[in-house]
Amino acid sequence: QVQLVESGGGLVQAGDSLRLSCAASGRTFSPHRMGWFRQAPLKEREFVAAIPWSGGSTLYGDSVKGRFTISRDNAKNTVYLQMNNLKPEDTAVYYCAGARSYRSYNYYFDPMTYDYWGQGTQVTVSS
Repeated sequence: QVQLVESGGGLVQAGDSLRLSCAASGRTFSPHRMGWFRQAPLKEREFVAAIPWSGGSTLYGDSVKGRFTISRDNAKNTVYLQMNNLKPEDTAVYYCAGARSYRSYNYYFDPMTYDYWGQGTQVTVSS
């Protein structure tokens, strides 16, 4: 059983930075890729970023390109999301997700292709 635990959320002002962490635990943890999604009240879950676990190109949602950076530390089974120049519209619950099986990049945006989910961490950006 794989468990994902996010941390690092909080209340910040517009223009500030935050770094989210997602620590994975379990007997065997070897996902194909890890991703970050977010969900604001009354909105659908939105793709933020994804990274292949064994190397390869990262992907970002259009709304966060150039501001957010996803990275991983395989030795620590941890994925990070560095968020810079935060905006009020970034306010949401951020979820870490992991996918067991290979899928092409076209599917990285689809939350239905992820098997493991964390409980989420709240990020609130004030104007």
